[in-house]
Amino acid sequence: MAPDRFFLELDPPEAQWQDLPHVVIVGGGFAGLKVCHALARKPVRVTLIDKRNFNLFQPLLYQVASGLVSEADVASPLRQMVGQAPNIQILLGEVVDIDPEAKEVVFNDHRYGYDHLILASGSGSTYFGHEEWRPLAPPMKILEHADEIRRRLLMALEEAEQTKDPERLRFLQTAVVVGAGPAGCELAGSLIELMHRAIRYDFKQLDQDRCRVVLVDVVERVLPTMHPSLSEAAGIYLGRAGVELKLGAKVESIAPGRVSLVTSSDAGEPEQLEAATICWTAGVRASRLGKLLADRTGCEVDRGGRLHVEPDFSIPGHPEIRAVGDLCCYSHTGDGKPLPGMAGPAVQMGGWVARDILASLKERRLPPFRWTDLGSMAVIGPFHAVADLRGLHVTGLPGWVLWALAHLAFIPDTENRIALFSKWMWQIATRQRTALLITGRPDQHLGVDVGLQRAVREEQASRTAA
Repeated sequence: MAPDRFFLELDPPEAQWQDLPHVVIVGGGFAGLKVCHALARKPVRVTLIDKRNFNLFQPLLYQVASGLVSEADVASPLRQMVGQAPNIQILLGEVVDIDPEAKEVVFNDHRYGYDHLILASGSGSTYFGHEEWRPLAPPMKILEHADEIRRRLLMALEEAEQTKDPERLRFLQTAVVVGAGPAGCELAGSLIELMHRAIRYDFKQLDQDRCRVVLVDVVERVLPTMHPSLSEAAGIYLGRAGVELKLGAKVESIAPGRVSLVTSSDAGEPEQLEAATICWTAGVRASRLGKLLADRTGCEVDRGGRLHVEPDFSIPGHPEIRAVGDLCCYSHTGDGKPLPGMAGPAVQMGGWVARDILASLKERRLPPFRWTDLGSMAVIGPFHAVADLRGLHVTGLPGWVLWALAHLAFIPDTENRIALFSKWMWQIATRQRTALLITGRPDQHLGVDVGLQRAVREEQASRTAA
C-alpha cells in the first residue's frame, strides 16, 4: 500500500506514528466529534472508538419517530466525517473496562494504550429502577428507538382502519408520552400532528376526534427548565393542538397498553391510561463508563452518574483522563450550577479540551474554560417553537425559524444539512411527511444494546440469581 494511503493499525509500525502522543476518544457524539475535528492533521495520533459507525444528531430523533425525516437524514458515517484525516483512526467497538494505572482501555478483547483518554460516551435513558418498563414504553435515544415508536403508532392506525369496536378504536388512536421536557413536548406535538394529518388525508375510516395524545410528567409545568412564560406558551399551544397535559402525575406502573398514574391529591385508585403507543422521554442517565471509572479511580459521580471533573475536565488524580459532554458534571461556572447536557456545551467542551491537549504539547496553558450560553429552545408543533436566547423569549413562527437555523448550524454533515432543509421546505409546501414506512418485526429494535446495557443486564441477572 502506498505510504500516503497508509492507515494506522493498533500497533503502528512506522516511527513517525509511534513517537506521537496517542489520544483515544470514546464516543463519536457532539463532543467526541468536535475533538476529532480539532485534532485532525495535528501532531497527535487519534483513535476514535464508538459502538456505532455513525454520528447521530439526537435532537431530531423525534422527527424520525414521527415520519418527518428518515434515519439517514440525522446520521452520518464517522469514517466519512473524520476518518479520512491521516492521523485519525476509527475503530468500531464498545469500551467495557478502563485500566487507569496501565493507561489502557479494553474493547473487542483488545487492551489498547493511550497517552490521553477523552470520555465522550454520552447518556442513555433511565426508568428509575423499573427497567421492565423499557420494552413497554420505548425511549428515544437511538435510531432503533425512533423506528420502533413510528412502527407502533402506524401499526395502531392501520389496525384501527379495520376496526369497528369504538373502545378498541379509542385505544388504538391514543398515545402516551412520559416526560414533559423538550424531547417529550417535541414528540407529543409531532405525534398529534401526524395522527391528525394521516386521518384527514390517508385513512378513510377513522375519526380525527378520537385521536388522543397524553403528555405525562410529575413536574407542574412543561419545559420546566425554561422561563415560566415560555412554559405557559408551550402548554397553551400543545393544549390547542390536541395534546392532553397530565402534570403533577407520577407513573406508578406500566403494563402492556396501560399506564397507571398517581398524584399527591389522589385518595383512591390510580388513574389508568389505556394507549396502544407509549413512549418514554422522562429520565436521562450518564453512560455507565462514569460509574466504571469511579470504581477504578475513586473519583465522584453525581446522582445521574456524571463524573465530577476538574476545571480542565480531567479526573482528580488523573490529568490524562478527561470527561466531556453528558458524561461530565462541570460545576466550575459563575453560579456553581453544572452545565446542561445539551449539544452547545458538549461542542464547546470538546473544542476546548482538544486545544488544551495541543497547548500542553508546547508546554503552554489555555485560559480557563468559559461556556458561552446560546440559550435553549424546543419545537412543539408545525412551524411553532419556543426559544430562550439568554433572556430574549421568542415563540411561534419566529421561534421555529430560530430553532431551524440553530439546528441546521449544529448538524455536522453538509449533505444532511441540505437534505433536512429540502425536506422541511417540502413539508412547508405540501404538509406531507416523507418517511412513513413500517419496517421490521415487532419489538426487534428494543434488543439493541446502548452503551453498557449488556453489562447492566448481566449484573442485574446475577443479583437476581443470587
